[in-house]
Amino acid sequence: MEPLTRTRDLIVIGASAGGVAALQRLAAGLPADLPAAVLVVLHVGTHPSVLPDLLNYRGPLPARHAVDGEAIVPGRIYVAPPDHHLLVEGRALRLTHGPREHHTRPAVDPLFRSAALEHGSAVVGIVLTGCLDDGTAGLQAVKACGGVAIVQDPREAEEPSMPESALRHVEVDHCVALAEMPKLLQSLLGPVPSGPGATPAPGVGHEQALQRAEGNSMEDLNAVGTPSTFVCPDCRGSLWEMRDAEPPRFRCHTGHAYSLRSLQETQSKATEEALWSAVRALQEKEQLMRRMAEWRSRHGSEAPLGETHREAAERLAAQAEVLRRLLVEGAAP
Repeated sequence: MEPLTRTRDLIVIGASAGGVAALQRLAAGLPADLPAAVLVVLHVGTHPSVLPDLLNYRGPLPARHAVDGEAIVPGRIYVAPPDHHLLVEGRALRLTHGPREHHTRPAVDPLFRSAALEHGSAVVGIVLTGCLDDGTAGLQAVKACGGVAIVQDPREAEEPSMPESALRHVEVDHCVALAEMPKLLQSLLGPVPSGPGATPAPGVGHEQALQRAEGNSMEDLNAVGTPSTFVCPDCRGSLWEMRDAEPPRFRCHTGHAYSLRSLQETQSKATEEALWSAVRALQEKEQLMRRMAEWRSRHGSEAPLGETHREAAERLAAQAEVLRRLLVEGAAP
């Protein structure tokens, strides 16, 4: 009996810092008759994005921001709009305002994971330039479901962290320069055997259910992770560490997801903000003590109390300066 086949016709791409230029270069090299749809996530957060316009200008394929529920059509580029995850559901696109992953929305991993679950070996996943490691877990899902994994050569990436992480933790099929990707993609598209790899690892489905807020979140968490001592920076709930995940990853029951690196980065920023708030609070209290000292000094009977307030103000000023110096010196390269 002939092996079952399917058409490889879905390309999913993730990028962060440096991604605008990289995506423009890639779009410029794609042919007008590309027999696949291209879905793109760039870390833009809530900021307005003109990426579709830039891609339209540079390449022959029409590009637009994805619209919830629209059909996926080969030969088009769909870009995740600001503040929305882009997902695949059958042959349609879905936009969600679901929980952030790696403290960003849109994020790369939800797109890759949903495409892999829906289309298995029909998917080509590409990780381009960017900081930290979003895209690594998603590319692992692509491979687990039988798809093809491609990574931009980190040596030419503006920010090599994302491609380097993927190379360390994923059995990548191709690591190539941007100039080589269009020809490589054309060679990979078309009929391919479905193969046994089209059956995803159970954990991929549980994580997708958590991201989509489907089913029982605690059951899904317990199926793929164990409680950790860490707290989610987004919602302050407990984080579960994903079992056998490499690099280590964490999720809370509301669906927020972090790698070890993105969790460290987010917590470091939160700590710095808290410490600067402490500096401000100390300086404000210092000024209040000085005003109290002045007021007490104007009343002869309370002059000793004024001196006490003045001494307290000096101590507060010294404490604020020590903390400020630690923050400034800690931020120095």
